[in-house]
Amino acid sequence: MKTEISLKNKWGKILSFLTVFLGFVLLIYMITVEDEPGALPLLLIVTGGVWFIISRNQIKKNFQ
Repeated sequence: MKTEISLKNKWGKILSFLTVFLGFVLLIYMITVEDEPGALPLLLIVTGGVWFIISRNQIKKNFQ
């Protein structure tokens, strides 16, 4: 059971990192093209960051 939970948490950690990365790429693009950051990239960065912290804490909690 722990390996299944661990695999699920690993995917959550990877997907959260990709969300943050996509947010940064979109933020850089929007700043260079429109000279404004916009709300969507900032929302992606914050959401991915919170998701990453939650996934990391769940992984630590499962292996203690």
